[in-house]
Amino acid sequence: MARIAGVDLPRDKKIQYALPYIYGIGLANSRKILEETGVSPDARVRDLRDAEVARLRQVIERDYKVEGALRTEVAMNIKRLMDIGTYRGSRHRKGLPVRGQRTHTNARTKKGPRRAIAGKKKPLLKK
Repeated sequence: MARIAGVDLPRDKKIQYALPYIYGIGLANSRKILEETGVSPDARVRDLRDAEVARLRQVIERDYKVEGALRTEVAMNIKRLMDIGTYRGSRHRKGLPVRGQRTHTNARTKKGPRRAIAGKKKPLLKK
């Protein structure tokens, strides 16, 4: 069982597709890390030797901000935007899309389910 940055990597996947399970590492960074450490991208996680896992762990800890530290940094960036009162910060505070998407229609994920309109009655079903 390979455990890197506090994440158990899935045993049956190839290592290049297992590394992105770590928050902060995508497929491009995964390939870069494997090239740097000399680990074969086609090797399965269960087939890795302890030395290879140690090399991967060392490179990730040294060169990448991942998991808790990255989540904290992102949260602090959002909090900073809200504190200084930027437009983006106000959108975060209101729970609306931040990057210019339309909200007249769509944006249901951020806005939540539709609310009922007061005074509007549903039509009766006839038998």
